[in-house]
Amino acid sequence: MTGSFPHLIPRQPVPDLRVPLVGGRSYNVRAEKPPAFSLIVFYRGLHCPICKTQLKDLEARLGEFEHRGVSVVAISTDNEERASQTSPTWQLPQLRIGYDLSLPVAREWGLYISRGRGKTSTGVDKPDLFSEPAIYLVRPDGTLYFGSVQTMPFARPHFADILGAIDYVVKNDYPARGEVDRTVEHAEAS
Repeated sequence: MTGSFPHLIPRQPVPDLRVPLVGGRSYNVRAEKPPAFSLIVFYRGLHCPICKTQLKDLEARLGEFEHRGVSVVAISTDNEERASQTSPTWQLPQLRIGYDLSLPVAREWGLYISRGRGKTSTGVDKPDLFSEPAIYLVRPDGTLYFGSVQTMPFARPHFADILGAIDYVVKNDYPARGEVDRTVEHAEAS
């Protein structure tokens, strides 16, 4: 294996994340101060029919997340033109859609990058390069609470499960898990 693949560590600050949003605003993870969490959903882009299904489910549950004090955004490496098609084409009138995620920032967030290979089954051209899906919950202090990063578009976490987990976490003050990194493990073994 050449080089190291970055991964985020729970209870540690997440990397900077600033992207424009469809509609003229912008998203800055450091400026988000929801009562509970920021839910960041990285999706593959307009070409992905599985992303469409996932984001439609997310749109339908926005009120449930907001009720729990969770701010929500969906972000891709798509350019403005493609991202601007996502909301009306996929019928996502309320969901904040971020775009122009740079590949270096995607890598800082631990996302996997794929090469486009022609058109999808729905006839939409894939970009030359794009990030694979991931879901993160970030605390208001900017530290990672939960992360799920994928190499493929299939078998994603369900938002109903995430809502249930948030209820449990808040009720029981459940700590973020997975906070021990290799450096600590090697130091303890010495």
